[in-house]
Amino acid sequence: METWVILNGGKAWALQLDGTIYRTGTEGAIQGNGYEFHADNDNLNGPRILRLTMVDHFSVHDITLTDSPSFHFSVDTCGDHGGLDGIDVWGENIWIHDVIVTNKDERVTIKNPSHNMLIENIYCSWSGDSAFGSLAGGTNISDITYRNVYTTRSNQMMMIKSNGGDGKVSNVLLENFIGHSNAYSLNIDQYWSSMKTTMGDGVQLVNFTITNWRGTCENGAQRGPIKVLCADGAPCTDITIDNFEMWTDNTSTPTAYEKVTATVTIPPKNYPTMAEDIDDSFSFTVPIPIPSIPASFFPDVPPISSLAGSGTATTKKKIVAAVQSVSVDTTTTTIVTTTTTHN
Repeated sequence: METWVILNGGKAWALQLDGTIYRTGTEGAIQGNGYEFHADNDNLNGPRILRLTMVDHFSVHDITLTDSPSFHFSVDTCGDHGGLDGIDVWGENIWIHDVIVTNKDERVTIKNPSHNMLIENIYCSWSGDSAFGSLAGGTNISDITYRNVYTTRSNQMMMIKSNGGDGKVSNVLLENFIGHSNAYSLNIDQYWSSMKTTMGDGVQLVNFTITNWRGTCENGAQRGPIKVLCADGAPCTDITIDNFEMWTDNTSTPTAYEKVTATVTIPPKNYPTMAEDIDDSFSFTVPIPIPSIPASFFPDVPPISSLAGSGTATTKKKIVAAVQSVSVDTTTTTIVTTTTTHN
């Protein structure tokens, strides 16, 4: 595919891929050959593989997006209202689930403005993080839930990033996070140095519940597993962090802090690994192979839709038949991202 494909003004239709589409050029995938851009003086300004803008009542499933020149999947201003990131999303009334991302940048990131979103069963390996932001002026984000998020060998498990700006992020639930060997775990930074300072006293964070996090960070002495740095001009309020158990991979003897009365010496239990964890990193400037699809995207949690990497062809045929106006070749078993919106 050498040119853009733009589909505009459609209604009640479906697009099915049988095989692999290669940019400038055979399993339900699009191969972006992004390494060709990245080898050219670290060019990160290439095209996205897939972008949906101002659409509603849609689903995307059973598709693999590999080696994008820029963002893999951009969901722009979607919902009921007519770097190399995995999924960037803003809009309202959106459900994203059963996603695996390996990209050395953000995986499922909330942009402004966003309301009423459920993001669950997310598998992240050798990536950046899930995130809110970067947030600047006029931030208006509310009622966001991230649930069942598994992260290994990434920058952090979740980051909320801003530097100046104004507005509010409110009513956020971050629950059931498992991490292994990440640089940071929970990272809330409203003086984020990688972002230029914008005008305003800061983006206010209100009513956050962060619960049931467990696993390891890469070096807890170097980077603490909990970082909450709020804006002086817009203090955080009603931030609850509970049932948070993180161990460290690369520290020798735990060091007691001045106000700590006991030092933890036993790692937490029940933070399983995933069979598809990648042992070694991959180069930035060579082709990235199309990955196999896991049977699950969070330990011991089956995909919300059985189309997501599991089930026989017969089972899939029955399920697809129940989805109005969607046709799938039942011999195809590849999937990587499944995203659905609902009212």
